[in-house]
Amino acid sequence: MTVGIERPRHVFPRTGVGCVAAGVKEESAPQISQMRDDHFPRLARVNDMFGFWQKSAREAQAPEAAVELAATVRSALPQADDESVLVVAAIAGLLAAVAYADREFSPLERQRAREALQQVNGMTPEGVEAICQVIQRHVLEIATTEVPHNCRTLREIADRELRRQVLSLLLQLAAADDRITAAETNVLRQITTSLGLTQTDYNEMQAAYRDRLEVLMRS
Repeated sequence: MTVGIERPRHVFPRTGVGCVAAGVKEESAPQISQMRDDHFPRLARVNDMFGFWQKSAREAQAPEAAVELAATVRSALPQADDESVLVVAAIAGLLAAVAYADREFSPLERQRAREALQQVNGMTPEGVEAICQVIQRHVLEIATTEVPHNCRTLREIADRELRRQVLSLLLQLAAADDRITAAETNVLRQITTSLGLTQTDYNEMQAAYRDRLEVLMRS
């Protein structure tokens, strides 16, 4: 699978040096040490489209899986700036959401997610494995309740082009087994909207995989 992400510079691909993340908005992202208090707004405010992904304000504070995932990405990328760590953690979470859309995290999907994470600049095989282990342990939480948070992180930190590239990456993952299921399509559409992208953005990205849409394969 060819990963189309080019930015931030500390994220995709394995080129460039330095810690300034191109493709990241100028305003500073929260420091990792502040994430428990500042970076998990209450999921009850999330758009109604996420339905069962919403939690009460009391339940939504400081999700354990998100904190562990961000800490693992930080350990895997010790030279990366905070914005890049947050972006990689959010992308990893959204990869899990698409892979687990049909409530099955298959070996092929796990491999495709690993291949995507291996494209991260500075990421080692050990780092990829550590991130995948966190996802495996918390896949239900990461793939459901944390989707709004991960989308919000990218919407607030990343520019529009980077968010489009993330959507392209997610479509590549969904198409990895030559079939994009209805469940995956629904998740992808919800993610598109939550990333601040449009139906036109989604249609343009999806066009390359139209022959793999399950709904069309049945007709």
